Amino acid sequence: MRFSFFNFFLLLLLMEIIPTIVHAQKAEEILMAARMSPTARPASLRAQIRGEEKPTLLRIGLKDHVITYEFKEPEQILLLKLEPGNTRLLEKKNGVSQTISGSHLNDVIRDTGVTYQDLSLGFLYWPRPVLQGEDTIKTRPAWKIDLQAPPGEEAYGVARVWIDKDSGAILRIEGYDKKGLLLRRFEIVSAQKIDGLWMLKQMRIESFEPGKSDPVSRRYLEVLGKDS
Repeated sequence: MRFSFFNFFLLLLLMEIIPTIVHAQKAEEILMAARMSPTARPASLRAQIRGEEKPTLLRIGLKDHVITYEFKEPEQILLLKLEPGNTRLLEKKNGVSQTISGSHLNDVIRDTGVTYQDLSLGFLYWPRPVLQGEDTIKTRPAWKIDLQAPPGEEAYGVARVWIDKDSGAILRIEGYDKKGLLLRRFEIVSAQKIDGLWMLKQMRIESFEPGKSDPVSRRYLEVLGKDS
């Protein structure tokens, strides 16, 4: 089973945990902080996507509201531009950046199981976000927000997001189908300090058959350290 639309979340979670208090009381205001915070400070990181297969290595850069994904052998560069109202995913070839669109968005990137569409971060812009209240994720106080899938979204009905009340970082996301059954769960497992800043160390990505409590697949995003 390949990962679907919600795999973009694993890339968002590379954000630095920034000590800026989120005072917002409305869902849209809370989401705005989460949308723009991943690149608040520049970083260059070594990472891998690991499952049962051989890990896929990549470099991830964060700067000026752009997340850069660099793969080797063969070289491939993807750019995710975060904007207040939307995101744009581009591929850079021979010094020229072109927007990825149409059927190409559904292509799988290498052997990761991740598609180009997965990197879009589009769920953060889904309409009608509803603040469901507060919750606790591994001792962290968090806002819990539900976002309704837009017309045309085939697999998902709702995305449920937990956002740290103190930092604005996303702690967990769950994707549900049209019947309200769990399909995907993404959650931070551990963090680490790099250059005095707290960063993601490992995140678990689980896929579920609708109505089943045990995951059918589990993968990990792991930040290996600073890129030298």
